[in-house]
Amino acid sequence: MIYAENILLCIAIPLLVSLLFIRGSARLFTAAFLLGMGVCLLAAYISSFLGLISGMGGEDTSVFLSPVVEELMKLLPFLIFLALFSPKDRNLTMLAVAIGAGFATFENCCYILTAGADSLPYILIRGLAVGVMHIVSILALAVWMIVSKRLKAFSFPAILGGLSLAMSFHALYNLLVSRPGISTGIGYLMPLLTAAMLYHLYRKLPRIVEL
Repeated sequence: MIYAENILLCIAIPLLVSLLFIRGSARLFTAAFLLGMGVCLLAAYISSFLGLISGMGGEDTSVFLSPVVEELMKLLPFLIFLALFSPKDRNLTMLAVAIGAGFATFENCCYILTAGADSLPYILIRGLAVGVMHIVSILALAVWMIVSKRLKAFSFPAILGGLSLAMSFHALYNLLVSRPGISTGIGYLMPLLTAAMLYHLYRKLPRIVEL
């Protein structure tokens, strides 16, 4: 058993202190990173509660409930920031990356403390797969919202459609890696391939997505 709240405090306190001494985009990234870690903890509480009351097992919860809860929880602070501050597109992408990175970092820390870190290859795979997956899912959603806004199509259905794709991507990843075999390898490659596609998009379409 681990105490996730204590782990969060241990990681968050130095970052909170650092906010006193940094400005601009560095402060925004650090604050969003902290927000991502907090969102991860809240999502874990909600997923566990829903899994308990629904009677689902751990595997079913990870495939059917966790992707919905986690992607929705990652999106909410993003939407609040968008509604309150009307930020530039480059700040939106940075916010998305920071939330995803904070979420993935805290989740991986808790996993390592639970399962151990004796297998370096598996730890690297988890970092490159799960870690990247949480970043690209929210980043792809942010890109979708930026493009929708520029095409004058930004609306609730557009947000809901992008969120549904992010949830489906997350659920498909969890499903693929839930069983050993070739499907696991495909699941591990999905986030990396998606990250490569997003990077290619940034390089080829700088007028649509600003960094």
